[in-house]
Amino acid sequence: MKKSASVAVAAALLLSGVSAASAASHMSKGAGGATTAGDTLALSATQQKQVWKDLSRHAANQTAPSGFNAAVGVAIPSGISLYPLPRQAARDVPAVKPYRYAMTQDKVLIVNPSDKKIADVVAK
Repeated sequence: MKKSASVAVAAALLLSGVSAASAASHMSKGAGGATTAGDTLALSATQQKQVWKDLSRHAANQTAPSGFNAAVGVAIPSGISLYPLPRQAARDVPAVKPYRYAMTQDKVLIVNPSDKKIADVVAK
């Protein structure tokens, strides 16, 4: 009986860990309703234009390592610096608030700060 109870507890813990990991990979509401960054971010065309307008004037176009292709899901190379979103960008497009950004290859990269993966790529 003890063994089956231990197995049940272990299974419950394993399943809750899988649920937590799954939830962490998508943008979700945290404690108190705060939005957290996820691995993907689907901005509308209007939101992308606003993000470009707000961020491209603040961002320096950084040189990416050769062979780097900016795409959703790709990890940012260590040589590219990430910056917090300016308040104006977070006000104009609240969905980007928990993210960081960088600019390279004439693209604004919206990056999940926890795993440094690109969540969205915004081009002019």
